[in-house]
Amino acid sequence: MTEKKTRPTPPVEVIRRPSVAAPPRPTSPRGTGARPPPARRAPLEPPTQAQVQALAIRERVPARIARGELDGKMKARVWRKLHAEEARRFDEAYQLVAQTPGLALEDAFALLQSGLSVEELKARRARTARRVDLRDARRRVSAEAIDRWLAHCIQQRTPLAVVLADRTVLDVLVAVQPLALMLERGGRVEKLQVVLVGRAHSWEQAQPSFPRDARLAQRPAPVAREPDRRPVSDPRPFLEHVGSTIHLELRNGLLVDRALLAVGPYDLLVGSEGEDFLIPLHALMAWKGGPSEGPPST
Repeated sequence: MTEKKTRPTPPVEVIRRPSVAAPPRPTSPRGTGARPPPARRAPLEPPTQAQVQALAIRERVPARIARGELDGKMKARVWRKLHAEEARRFDEAYQLVAQTPGLALEDAFALLQSGLSVEELKARRARTARRVDLRDARRRVSAEAIDRWLAHCIQQRTPLAVVLADRTVLDVLVAVQPLALMLERGGRVEKLQVVLVGRAHSWEQAQPSFPRDARLAQRPAPVAREPDRRPVSDPRPFLEHVGSTIHLELRNGLLVDRALLAVGPYDLLVGSEGEDFLIPLHALMAWKGGPSEGPPST
């Protein structure tokens, strides 16, 4: 068998064309191929409080929403559509502000939530302000003299006359609690019931010299639990009268003209050395500086 002969493949010449160079890509400081940073916008001036308030009133929205719109954020009208129920409450509050001159927006919401009238809300705010002022007044007056007098009575086991609205208790003071006096035989006596405290022999000698208001002697005035509702509760006006005679009208009708010895946050010490009396401020119906000529001050 004969072998088949193959013809040789002719050589192929490859001709390479020169490549065209692409233009260089721009580079940035942050690396090759990074996108250039966006141009920085000039900062906007922050809106003034007057601008925020004007927009909030016009659109009847919270001040934060008005400020956001002026800062380029959500529009006030968009907020009203998204929060229809809250927008309705702001409509009512702004309408009440428009109808009541001088009424603040937060007060309008307080009126809507509480159901009070404007006069009732003002009275409540005034009472709150009086409570804060009274609390500050009591903190500014030292209780040292009153505490020393009570501590001496406890230490010496001094027989005392504790005058209440309708009776007098003769006993010995054994302790003082924040809201009560602890007596040896009578036990706990609430401070609000006390009208006057003095040494038993001093009270026995001075009692005939104390005139009485017949109306209050028959029906003593009650004591309000809230200090701001009492006729006298601020101790500061008494400070300038220390050492002088003052006139006191007590809620059980007793009329006391004695020198003012000391003032505490809750009590007065009147009389003289060896014949002094402790009178709580809550027991006062009226008072004035000087003897009893003329009408007393409330």
